[in-house]
Formats: sequence, C-alpha cells, structure tokens
Amino acid sequence: MENIKWLWSLMDRKHRKWHILALVISALTSLALLINPTLQKRLVDEVIVAQNPDPLLGILFTMLAVRLLREGTRYLMVVLVERSSQNVMYNLRVRLFTRLQYQDTRFFDRNRTGDLMTRMSADTDWCRHFLSYIDYAIIDNVVMFLSTSAYLFWINWKLALLLVCVTPMLMIITKVYSKGSRKLFMAMRERQSEMNAAAQENIAANRVIKAFAREEYEKEAFDKKSRAFRQAHLDINERWLKFFPFIEILANAMTLITVFFGGYLMIRGEMTAGDLTVFTSLSWALSVPMRQLGNLLNDWQRFITCSTKVMELEVSRPDIVDAADAQEHDRVEGAVEFRNVSFSHDSVPVLRDVSFKVAPGQTLAIMGPTGSGKTTIIQLLARCYEVRQGEILVDGCPIKRWKLNQLRDGIGTATQDVFLFSDTVEGNIAFGDQALTEAEVHDFARRAAAGDFIEQLSDGYDTIVGERGVGLSGGQKQRIALARALAVQPGILIMDDTTSAVDMETEQYIQQQLRELPYACTKIIIAQRISSVKEADEILILQDGAIAERGTHEELLKNRGYYWETYCLQNGIDPEEATAAKEVE
Repeated sequence: MENIKWLWSLMDRKHRKWHILALVISALTSLALLINPTLQKRLVDEVIVAQNPDPLLGILFTMLAVRLLREGTRYLMVVLVERSSQNVMYNLRVRLFTRLQYQDTRFFDRNRTGDLMTRMSADTDWCRHFLSYIDYAIIDNVVMFLSTSAYLFWINWKLALLLVCVTPMLMIITKVYSKGSRKLFMAMRERQSEMNAAAQENIAANRVIKAFAREEYEKEAFDKKSRAFRQAHLDINERWLKFFPFIEILANAMTLITVFFGGYLMIRGEMTAGDLTVFTSLSWALSVPMRQLGNLLNDWQRFITCSTKVMELEVSRPDIVDAADAQEHDRVEGAVEFRNVSFSHDSVPVLRDVSFKVAPGQTLAIMGPTGSGKTTIIQLLARCYEVRQGEILVDGCPIKRWKLNQLRDGIGTATQDVFLFSDTVEGNIAFGDQALTEAEVHDFARRAAAGDFIEQLSDGYDTIVGERGVGLSGGQKQRIALARALAVQPGILIMDDTTSAVDMETEQYIQQQLRELPYACTKIIIAQRISSVKEADEILILQDGAIAERGTHEELLKNRGYYWETYCLQNGIDPEEATAAKEVE
C-alpha cells in the first residue's frame, strides 16, 4: 500500500479527481453487467416460455441501450485513466530527473548508468501501467465477482453456493503462487538492469571497442546478459504455468456446475428457465476474475518491484547540501586554502594531510604521478565530495558554509576528458552563461585558441557537434571546453590537463591569453608538462596523496626530486650526467 500512496501523491489534484471518477465509472459499469442478464431472464420467461411477443422489442431495445451506454462510459473511463496516468508519468520523470541533477558525485559512483536509465524508463512505465490498467482492473473484477455472487444468491442460493465454494480453493492456489514470485520479479529486474547497463556502456565505448576489434567479445558478453534476462522471464512464466491449469479447471468447473446442477434444480421446479439463463450468462462473471487473477498478480508483483526501485531514487537525497548557516557571497574572489586535508575513497586513502594557500589572482600548479590525488583536490574544492578531516576555505570562509550554487558558479573547470553536448559550438561555449553575446562567445573562443578552427567548420559557430564532441579532434574539444570555462568568468579557473592534446605553440598562445584575461582569476593547473606549469607562482608535487615537494620552477629544479627528473626526461637530459642545477637549466 505504501507504493500506491506514494504514486497517488504524484498526481495533480485535477487529475486525481478524474482518476477517482474513472474508478467510480469502472465500478458502476461492472454493476451494469447485471442488467442485461436480468433482461434475458425476462426474455426467456415472459417471451419465449410464455409465448408472448409483446415485450420483445422493448426488452431488446433496452438491452441495446444498456450495452451502448456501458461501452460509452467505459470509453470515457479509459480516457480519464490515460490522462491521469500520463500526468503521473510526466510528474514522476521530471521529479526523478531533478533528483538526479542534484545528486552528489558519490551517488553516481555507486549507481550504474544503465540501472538509472532503467528506473527512468521501464520502471516508471510500470508505475503508469498500474494507474492505466491494474487498479481499475482490480476494481472491475472485485465488483464483478461480489455483485454477481450476491445477485445469484438472490436468485437461487443453492446453486450460487456451489459456484462460490470454488473460491477458497482459488485463494489457496493464489497464496502458493504469490509465495516466492516477488523474488523472481526482483531477479528479472536486476537482469534487465545489467543488460541495459551493458548496452549503455557498449554504446559509449564504441570507439574503444572498434580500436581493439572487440566486437565479437562484446557481442558474446551482451548475449550472455540477454540470455540471463530471458531466463528470468522464463522462470516467472514457468512458475505461472504450474498454477494456470488449476485456475482454468476451477473456472471451467463453474460452467459444468451451472449446467448439471442448474438443470437438476430446473427439473425439480426450483428454478425457471430464465433463472438458469441468468446463471449461464453470469457464470463467466465469476470465472473471468479467476482467469485474470494470475495476470493481475504478475502485473501487481512487477509493479511493486519496479515502483520500489523508482521510490528509492525519488526519495534519495544528496549527502552534500547547503548548511543551515550557509552564507551569501557576491562572487568568488579566488583565495583558496587547504588545511590539513585528508580524504579516502571507500576507506582507501587518497589524500594525506594536504595544506597549501593560493592568494587571489595567483597561479597554483599541481604535478605528480597517476593516482597521487591531483584530480581529487579539485573535486574536493568544488564539494563534489565532502572532506572528512581538515578544512578547505575559499575567500577565508569554509566551503561547507558556502551555498553550493554560489561556490560552483565561481569555479570554472576544463578537464582532459571533455564532454560536449549535442548542440552548436556556440551553445557549448555559452553553456555556463546563456546571457553571453555573440561577440563575447567569439572572444573567449579566441582566448582559448579555438576561434580559427571554429570558423573553418561547415557552419562556423552554428555547427552542431555530435554527442561527446564527435567530429572534433581531441585538441579542438579541449579548447572548446576551455572557452566554456573561461566564459563563466570564474573567480577560480581549474585546468585539469586541459592542454595535453594541443601542440606547444598553441599552448604558449593559451598561456599568454590566460595572463591577459579581462577579469581577476585564480588559476589551478594540473598538468604533466613542465611547459604548462613552470610559470606558476607555486608548484606542488603530489606523491601517494601527500605533498612531496613545493616551490617555484627554479626552486624545484634545485631539489633534484620528481620535478627535476620530469624536467630532464622532457628535455632529453640524462639525470645522471647532470651534475648541477646550472647545467640542467
């Protein structure tokens, strides 16, 4: 019931009234099924048996009118439930998408993209299916069974009692079937999620797959997951087919009871021919709910399984939110300070006692081997993850007391792994600030050394770039991403290996433009090239999550540590032959 209450709460007030009206219509039209069998009873007793044709036309006309009226109201009911269910579907998808937008990074670390897509599509559709079919079908069958049973008891309680006695056996079968079926539906849902996740990952990595000629391997891997999903479906069907024959036998037994025992009562004079006609006409109204019970149980179990998954997503809340005492700030000025910051990913240490300061307008460079924690520093700065030990301050205020939107609005990030939206080049550059003029977009593209190649594209700045920037080289995508970061005019600009795919001449041009930005900006550069970091005010060398070296370019060369070795390697110098810092320079 909790799932139904939650789903009901998603419906707008107007559509909720419509849905209630549709359920009332469903119940009334189910009751209306008793009218025509009653008229058939009169047709047999008062016309056929009595050999009296006078009431014939009136009865037939009434039966036709009842049938047309019922079908018309049923059509109205279907329209109403479709409108209300689609309203819930719309509200649910918007709420789920909004919930995803504000989830923190750790949430996406824990959940697979394919599983989230399944919740957003197939699972939400089953929530709609409940409102558009399952709930009114249950009402239809319950009202049909109860009203028919009461009516038949009123006509002849002996025959009605025999028919209804079949019900307890049906309840036993239903209870046995339901036991364990929930686990089967959960297993099927997991197999579907795994299959969708594999498909999503395969599509996203299609270039890598082709580069390594792994099409056959991926096909076999997907085939394995698809087979598992098929087998989960077959397991559910197999379980249902074990009970289906018993339900069919019980349903058909009602017809046999009606014919044999009803005929016996008619011979004894305890029933009229019209009474027997009513029982014959309405025996299906008792058997149909039994026949549909299995399908409704399947649909019900699948709805519970899918809606539970959707509820988990809808009620989830991000761990990183605005603090109660969060302060308002006009803009990020650019002062950054890490105080004894330590951080772990799932109990795996990443950063250990990291401390440094950057004044507004200064440039900080961070170097170090892969896995040393460089990218984690900028993720912590933007509160993508929460610091557990130590403290990070921006403009002298702990970032936990900044409003998230204001903090992240003041940080422009350009990374090595670039994501470009399926939009125009201009749209991608202006993504962070839709109010940019065309001239400003062109200016930031020029500063990122992207203006020349953009103008050579088929439609210039109006060229549509494919998903993830298909059609552009790695260096071109990086420069568009840099222009996008510059365009928000951030107080802190983060460049995470942003120029790794550009040539040295272009890199020098970009560095010159960064020095001449029309706004004050603190720069944090993560790079492996000495040429990218040597002009920084301070360079940090991270090793095993801790700061192993710090200083300027000249100071680090004298230390003869990681930085000096990297310098020698990139300049073709043998460190063993370099005996002094002067020789290295």
